[in-house]
Amino acid sequence: MPPGIDGVGLGLILHHERLGKMFDIWCLHIPVTDRTSFTDLVKLVESTVKLEYPRAPNSPIYLVGESLGACLALAVAARNPDIDLILILANPATSFKRSMLLQHILLPLSNMIPEQLRFRWPYVLSLLSGGPSKMVASTMGKGLPLQQVIGKLSQNSLAMSSYLSVLSDLFTTESLMWKLDVLKSAAAFANSRLHAVKAQTLILSSGQDQLLPSKEEGERLHKLLPKCDIRRFDDSGHALFLEDGISLVSILTATNIYRRGRSHNYVSDYFPPTPSEFQRIHDIHRWLEAVTNPVFLSTLENGKIVRSLDGIPSEGPVLYVGYHMMFGLELTPMVLRIWTERKILLRGLAHPMLFTKLREEILPSLSAFDTFRNLGAVPVTATNFFRLFSSKSHVLLYPGGSREASHRKGEEYKLFWPEQPEFVRMAARFGAKIVPFGAVGEDDIGQILLDYNDLRKISYYKVYMEELTDEVVKLRTDAIGEVANQDFHLPVVLPKIPGRFYYYFGKPIETEGRRQELKSRAKAHELYVEVKSEVEKCLDYLKQKRENDPYRSIFARLTYQATHGFDSEVPTFDI
Repeated sequence: MPPGIDGVGLGLILHHERLGKMFDIWCLHIPVTDRTSFTDLVKLVESTVKLEYPRAPNSPIYLVGESLGACLALAVAARNPDIDLILILANPATSFKRSMLLQHILLPLSNMIPEQLRFRWPYVLSLLSGGPSKMVASTMGKGLPLQQVIGKLSQNSLAMSSYLSVLSDLFTTESLMWKLDVLKSAAAFANSRLHAVKAQTLILSSGQDQLLPSKEEGERLHKLLPKCDIRRFDDSGHALFLEDGISLVSILTATNIYRRGRSHNYVSDYFPPTPSEFQRIHDIHRWLEAVTNPVFLSTLENGKIVRSLDGIPSEGPVLYVGYHMMFGLELTPMVLRIWTERKILLRGLAHPMLFTKLREEILPSLSAFDTFRNLGAVPVTATNFFRLFSSKSHVLLYPGGSREASHRKGEEYKLFWPEQPEFVRMAARFGAKIVPFGAVGEDDIGQILLDYNDLRKISYYKVYMEELTDEVVKLRTDAIGEVANQDFHLPVVLPKIPGRFYYYFGKPIETEGRRQELKSRAKAHELYVEVKSEVEKCLDYLKQKRENDPYRSIFARLTYQATHGFDSEVPTFDI
């Protein structure tokens, strides 16, 4: 890890423990009195890379750098295009020339302020980088109890105090002038060689960087570098890696940039969120759970239906097969609840559009789907299916896919499954349990105004849908019927006063010991039809029972919570 402007790699303080489970970590340390030129620093990092690469030629070497370190990483990559390097660059100092603060204010000011006031430099720079203020604001904004807030601030203060302590030693007037000169030469060196950088690159760009114009620089590099992705942190300052809520491991997982071999393995190269990271994801999406107040039912082995997830198998492999609501609205509350209640992580088989775009035009950037990848979603392929079952995972599959998630008027809760029993034999091969489930509630929060058939009649939207479809990787191109690939589109929906979501997980279907039996096409199809029928029964059960739920309306639920507490479980229909 090439260091930032501090020279000693302080950005590792909050990340080294988890990163150590993924990497053999090396960090370049530049002593306080060292005055090695930038060119020689490049040669030093380069010699280390060349020494290590032959020891594992099938694995990449990651260069993680912020500000100055990012320039070092770019320079080494430009000089070594044949080595498999992956660059993670936070707020690169390649924008130094356009930094009014560093070049036109701090540099002249450093020559004017007396040496006896040098102890003020670290505090000035830390405030400009957003360190202390971001730490306090982030912690206070979580709504934690006072005792937890104090504990969290104390923990983060240790990292910040280390940061300030090191800066106080580093930033004498003379050392500051030298570091600014190094930044200047580093930016010039790296910028002159950007054309030679072939490495896979991830830019981490802060929107509130007071030291460098990192937001604009991130966009510039994203366009210039050939294999470059970008993640934007609009509310973050210069010291990105020292901010609370920033997890480098989560970023590597969400972007699928971490790999042990020559290509990314969506199963073995995945690192699940820590409890705190999962809680952060939960907090972001809690609004949907609050609005829809989901009811979860499952079926025990004896056939009894209970209002809990106790009927879900604990040990994998398990395959969950169900109906996809409009826009997949049921997905996030379900995944979050299963994790919260059972500590089971569902690995969803998802549309390739969450991972790959054929070109950048209309659709949202891939960063919009980072949460799904952080939670373990993988592209729906036979290889990934096999690997997930091999690792005894809990796998989520929607056979109706995007056809159900973008259904037409009057098609609510209608299954659109392919004719072929795509998942039955794979489940039987590993003896996986199949859990059919249904989810209803989409018709209680929105009504389709314009569907696929309506939009195709509007010339503008017809062209728009065709352009959208051209950006998306195609699925089931050889299929026939309704489930076959069609133009990608988003129906126009009129929101309703929210109702309630209901989930029902049926009794698990065993495939253990049936591998030989289900090699028969007829037997496999028979089980496929059984699973489909069970999903339809789950949907019918929920649609019928919700009519008797006195708290189906959000107003009834709010009234109940106002008298019983907003964290109380709202009753539902009798099971």
